[in-house]
Amino acid sequence: MTGLIFLLSQVRLFLPQAACHNASVEGFTTHSGKIAVLDQDHVDTDRIIPARFLSMVTRSGYGALLFKDVRSDDFPLDRPEAQGASILVVGTNFGCGSSREHAVWAIQQAGFKAVIGKKTPQSTAFSDIFRGNAANCGLLLIDLDSPEHEYIASLGAGARVEVDLPDQEIRAGSRAFRFEINSATKDALVRGLDLIGTTLLHEGDIDAYEHERGPLAPNRL
Repeated sequence: MTGLIFLLSQVRLFLPQAACHNASVEGFTTHSGKIAVLDQDHVDTDRIIPARFLSMVTRSGYGALLFKDVRSDDFPLDRPEAQGASILVVGTNFGCGSSREHAVWAIQQAGFKAVIGKKTPQSTAFSDIFRGNAANCGLLLIDLDSPEHEYIASLGAGARVEVDLPDQEIRAGSRAFRFEINSATKDALVRGLDLIGTTLLHEGDIDAYEHERGPLAPNRL
């Protein structure tokens, strides 16, 4: 436990400049919304948010840049039926490639509350790094097996789907599908905690640890 508190105390040193922290993170319980379907596999982070935009010094303004280099009148997210969608349905291995929180920010700032991906025997629904960034920034990722995913995708853009995080269930029409999620990630999402908010839950322990240890300084003779 002492080792954990030490690590958390080091994290707290960087809180003022930590990228993902957002005091307005909302807790996620249930959400009903329209889906947009981008049923493509192996969509990498450079397609989600092109690398040239990573030099921006603000955390806002990324929603309009989502899939910037592949947008067109017939792009799935630009079709009339997808307007106002808040649940994004993607293929397998979504978010592969280089690590960048900006990919998560762009999805969130474009209005999406959750992303539904497809897991197969050969591939996970989301890349590990993207999954970690999403959890740290408060974006719900849902893994579905191929048959369940194909049913949701077949409903088409504009269909309404309900996501129930406490019960870990997706409801569409008369059908319902259960999904699995890491318990710590689920708890943070329900409570509206990003990575920093989770760290600050231990602020009392961190303060006590730092008081006991005193300032870090070289030993003096």
